[in-house]
Amino acid sequence: MKKIKNIEGKVIHKVNADNFVDVDLKGTNLHCANFYCKNLTGANLSGSDLSGACIAEANLTGANLKGADISGACIVDSNLTGANLKGAVLSNANLAGANFTGVNFAGANLAGARLVAADLTGANLKGSDLTGADITNADLTGANLRGANLEGANLTGVNLTGAVLSNIKVDENTIGLPSVFSVLRSVLSVQK
Repeated sequence: MKKIKNIEGKVIHKVNADNFVDVDLKGTNLHCANFYCKNLTGANLSGSDLSGACIAEANLTGANLKGADISGACIVDSNLTGANLKGAVLSNANLAGANFTGVNFAGANLAGARLVAADLTGANLKGSDLTGADITNADLTGANLRGANLEGANLTGVNLTGAVLSNIKVDENTIGLPSVFSVLRSVLSVQK
């Protein structure tokens, strides 16, 4: 039996398992849960409330977080390679230094998220909301950003090599765009 504690040390949920690998926590209220340095490989957390949770330096490789509320959570330096975050809410979450290689963020809400130095290589961010996100020095090589909202986002030092950027939304508050986008933005009307 594993106990899940919140950041204050109070038990908020018990799991009938020896560890958190492949654990099924679908739709569970894990608000402010503490998963610091935990192995959640393959865990099903779809539809769960992980708002305000500490998931720093954790392993969530292949985890299912589809539709989960992860707003305001700390996921610094965690490994989410191949995870499913489709439609998840990660607004104002701290995702700095995390590995999101090949992650599905389609339709996810990342407004105000901190993705500084995150690895988003090959990630699917199609239709995601990155309004006001700090994506400084992140690696978006080969990422799909089709239709993503980048209004007010900070893209300083971002690697966009091979990224799909069709129909992205930017505005005058979007900073750090490669020079070609700056020129295009001044010549063409920007989608709003």
